[in-house]
Amino acid sequence: MPAPMLSLRSLGQSFNGQTVVQDLTMDIAQGEVFGFLGHNGAGKTTTIHMLTTLARPSSGTAIVAGHDICDDPVAVRRSIGYVPENVRLYDTLTAAENLAFFARLSGVANPAARVSDVLALLDCADLADRRVAAFSKGMRQRIGLAQAILHRPEVLFLDEPTSGLDPMGIKMLRDLILRLNGEFGMTIFMNTHLISEIAKTCTSIAVLSHGKLVFHDRIEAVTARYGDDTALEELYLSLTPVGRLSEVA
Repeated sequence: MPAPMLSLRSLGQSFNGQTVVQDLTMDIAQGEVFGFLGHNGAGKTTTIHMLTTLARPSSGTAIVAGHDICDDPVAVRRSIGYVPENVRLYDTLTAAENLAFFARLSGVANPAARVSDVLALLDCADLADRRVAAFSKGMRQRIGLAQAILHRPEVLFLDEPTSGLDPMGIKMLRDLILRLNGEFGMTIFMNTHLISEIAKTCTSIAVLSHGKLVFHDRIEAVTARYGDDTALEELYLSLTPVGRLSEVA
């Protein structure tokens, strides 16, 4: 059996004596589209920050694309792409200029050609020469996604990628995720609140509640047992009881 693309072992994070993520242990196989669910403050974004080496864990560790996040963070960064909830770009530059800048930072050979290829891949070549300052949230998300895959990462992390998008933007993003996964075998780790998108996009899901993993299974097993979106929503709500929520995501 091949090694998992992500392997989390007793991963934990605390801030000012408050535990945000506790003893998180799970494996995610290569080629999965993994949906990470949880209430606001559950610890989802903190988990992504640890896995992308933006924050060092307080306990435990994880292997991402064969590299330990604590012992070899540089190799992890070379193997991943990351799209935060709020994409940050240089507003005075065009989309192509932004991407060329990030391509050079990532050591991409022939940045101009790679930028052109990625824009075409994501069906947004028409945005290339437009300044980012005038972009909608959906346009910024698409350029953020383009930036994250310039160096052809093995793992793509998406933090609430549908936040603030209209239904057309959500569908477009869903299609892009499925294309990256289907055509390029990219493993995708996605934080999300949208139950309706889970069965359409993900191959496996997990639920985090108050920093603890309370559910993890393949999507076909989940849908076979719980059925439609309404039942999935009821499952999710039963696993994330209302209570005092942390201020840290």
